[in-house]
Amino acid sequence: MNKAAVKKKSYIPKKDRKWVLLSLVVTAVILAYGLWSLIHLYNSTTNWNDHHVSEAYKVYGSQARILLFVVLAYYVILFVIKRKWLDAWAGIRKLAVKLLGIARRVHVPVALVAMGLIALHVVGAFLFDFRLDFNHITGLLAGLALLPVPIAGIFRYKKLDRQWHLRSGLAFAVLFLIHAFL
Repeated sequence: MNKAAVKKKSYIPKKDRKWVLLSLVVTAVILAYGLWSLIHLYNSTTNWNDHHVSEAYKVYGSQARILLFVVLAYYVILFVIKRKWLDAWAGIRKLAVKLLGIARRVHVPVALVAMGLIALHVVGAFLFDFRLDFNHITGLLAGLALLPVPIAGIFRYKKLDRQWHLRSGLAFAVLFLIHAFL
């Protein structure tokens, strides 16, 4: 029997594999440095009401917010193209198709880095400033809604997710927007 025929396919397509692995390395470096700095700040802080303490983890959330808009742009552009709202403007439609290709290529790598920043944001929130108020509860719910998204995304590569990646991602996006802007 041919070894190539027996060999299983990887969950990550070959054209995406190098970017996914690179983003995993970048995420690991960001997580290592971020955890080191948060733990160092936690051990050295005597004044918990200091402005620098609360800003330490909020910066990670702000950076993740920017990256998440890049991740969500893929779905927005895809939605606009599928609805054929740009068919009247050929030049804009061509630009949207090119942007869709770029958004598709960066969707997974940017999402992995954003999840690392979100993890640092959550760790910082629990270390320094967790309260049972609207902002923290919506953040916690958004974090819980984020958990199935990467798992369903892996199954999405094999077309086994039955739209769970999109559905759980949409639930996360709504909760994330509530947490970030209300």
